[in-house]
Amino acid sequence: QVQLVESGGGLVQAGGSLRLSCAASGRTFSSYSMGWFRQAPGKAREFVAAITWSGGSTYYDTVKGRFTISRDNAKNTVYLQMNSLKPEDTAVYYCAAVRGYASGGPSVSNYNYWGQGTQVTVSS
Repeated sequence: QVQLVESGGGLVQAGGSLRLSCAASGRTFSSYSMGWFRQAPGKAREFVAAITWSGGSTYYDTVKGRFTISRDNAKNTVYLQMNSLKPEDTAVYYCAAVRGYASGGPSVSNYNYWGQGTQVTVSS
């Protein structure tokens, strides 16, 4: 069983930046593809960004050029650097993992493990 713990959320003004971190337990982190999703009140959970076990990344169109996903396998951690934040980025952000050298991509159902989420609030 893999445990994922997100951190780094908070309140920021529009145009500001935050960096989210997701620390994973276990010894096989390097074989996991990782994803970030978000869920605003009353809305479905949506894809934000993903990074494969080999380092390839994909992004939701609305965050391209503003968000960057990265990973540090030595620290069992994946990051989401969020710049130029907008009020519409306000949501609970979740980290997710796909085991076994599989690619997660944008589909929620592809992911085996989920964190508890961290709140990001962007004020206008």
